[in-house]
Amino acid sequence: ARAPRVFDERLREAGFDPENPRLRLLVDLVRQLRGFPRHLSQHVGGFVIARDSLARLVPIENAAMPERTVIQWDKDDIDALGLLKVDCLGLGMLTVLHKAFDLIEKHRGRTLTPATVPAEDPKVYEMIGRADTVGVFQIESRAQMSMLPRLKPRCFYDLVIEIAIVRPGPIQGNMVHPYLRRRQGLEPVSYPSEEVREVLERTLGVPIFQEQVIKLAMVAAGFTAGEADGLRRAMAAWHRRGGLEPYERRLIDGMRAQGYSEEYARQIYRQILGFGEYGFPESHSASFALLAYVSAWLKCYEPAVFLAALINSQPMGFYQPAQLVQDARRHGVEVRPVDVCASEWDCTLEGVDSAVEPGAGVTRLLRFARNDGLGWDPADRGFGDFRGGRAGNEEAASSSPKLAVRLGLRLVKGLSRAGAERIVTARSNAPFADVADLVRRAALDQRDRSALAAAGALKSLAGHRHRARWAVAGVEPMRPLLANAPIPEAIPLLRKPTEAEDIVADYAHVGLTLGRHPLALLRERFAQRGWFSAREIGALPHGRFARTGGIVVCRQHPGSANGVIFLTLEDETGNTNVIVWPSLVARYRRELVQARLLVVEGEVQREGEVLHVVARRLTDRSDLLGRLVTRSRDFH
Repeated sequence: ARAPRVFDERLREAGFDPENPRLRLLVDLVRQLRGFPRHLSQHVGGFVIARDSLARLVPIENAAMPERTVIQWDKDDIDALGLLKVDCLGLGMLTVLHKAFDLIEKHRGRTLTPATVPAEDPKVYEMIGRADTVGVFQIESRAQMSMLPRLKPRCFYDLVIEIAIVRPGPIQGNMVHPYLRRRQGLEPVSYPSEEVREVLERTLGVPIFQEQVIKLAMVAAGFTAGEADGLRRAMAAWHRRGGLEPYERRLIDGMRAQGYSEEYARQIYRQILGFGEYGFPESHSASFALLAYVSAWLKCYEPAVFLAALINSQPMGFYQPAQLVQDARRHGVEVRPVDVCASEWDCTLEGVDSAVEPGAGVTRLLRFARNDGLGWDPADRGFGDFRGGRAGNEEAASSSPKLAVRLGLRLVKGLSRAGAERIVTARSNAPFADVADLVRRAALDQRDRSALAAAGALKSLAGHRHRARWAVAGVEPMRPLLANAPIPEAIPLLRKPTEAEDIVADYAHVGLTLGRHPLALLRERFAQRGWFSAREIGALPHGRFARTGGIVVCRQHPGSANGVIFLTLEDETGNTNVIVWPSLVARYRRELVQARLLVVEGEVQREGEVLHVVARRLTDRSDLLGRLVTRSRDFH
């Protein structure tokens, strides 16, 4: 009886009436659908090879993409039948690196590949060791950021271990803390035999990789090659519960027969059992570590290039463009707004001293703005007066001229790519004189012109958003007789949007703001209530009770965390990591799921450089954001 009541409460929390007959019917249908496959998925880089026509062996259907087909059998069925299946891993970070290297070649005249990026750079590892890894491949998650200051990678193989150890397998198998204690010299490293030493020495006696588990079964338990391959297959099928249990007796008996203690044999089995929850092969981890290092090198030495490439490759990773831009600006990267007089479809790079030549229309507008006393500052390019701190890498690549990131038209919500390309083409022929000139020469329809005005992309032609909206609404088709005789019209005296209105519009139509962070406007109110900023939280001692608040940018609920939910809150000074224990999850479920601005009261926990706030109370204060719409990456 309790379950239906709880379910009805959840419906009410979401704004639904549980007694509504149509809703009841919908709920019944949803319950019937539970357990069905969610969708027919296609491996981004997988293909099957057969000696003869594949269509004679398996049913095939056309995929959504032209010239692509999908086999209508599950990949495990293909494996059971012995058909040759090849998987080519497709990663968004490969796209990022490709675009970043292209930008470096264009602006630096330097050709780079993952193989030629300078290896084992101490500054890169220093940055990784302090978990300054927003946007970096594989080591940008909350769990990885918590591990990095503990493990402190100092060489490539450390990075290989770092990527593999933060996985359900090593966590469930209780391998993480023993490895860290041994690495820090808090626990002696010992081996029960020379054979085990040869297998586990490079990971300090703790099995972290699948290859080590398989080799350990062979040298310590006497597994044959066939039995070891069966163990490998059981570990590879980690989503199938119960796949490893048949090997328990064989492993323990085999290790006892070769002189190992019962305790050690069961310890090894428990660690192997953890791999049933997903463990990494060493070769896989080494490949990922290379991409992690190269992306970290780019963030360290070419942060503007890295930001542009990341945004141009979205969606991917843990963070939205808003968080990527905030992080880059804290590292001293200048980010310039979307502008029809300068932006291309993708984000591009500009010299920090370069200025956009706005054209005759802008010149007239500037003159008018100066003379009519409206208060519009022509020097205000839309990125506010942010004075963020740098992260210690400003000296890197100091011999190269600094680059600024110009946001691309791709960020303007509602703007068609075809319309954006026509803007770039028309601008290449001659600068735009005014909004009417832009609309006519780029043949922009009402949807495109309205999207540009709402996003603030017409600022250099029309001024602020209110004028831009008025300007695009007044453009009419030019009659042939009057084509060369435009009628001059006075610029209307429309008030300039407030800072808060601009911020709301930025988030709504671009997804980020280059003005002040929204919470900077609320900081005085927060301070009056005793709420600490992220920077102030970072200076508090271990065990201190504190209140803090921030925009929720990330929610994580990993299966290996036993019901714990991890939150990342953002304010104008940085990020705060929050831990919510299972006992609070049920109590504050609505706040956890729905809040955009969350206030947390809890205890500061500090372990070396790793800091969290352990929540004791949560309060949803999304009302303070008004019409501001923010987005987060949740439960991925």
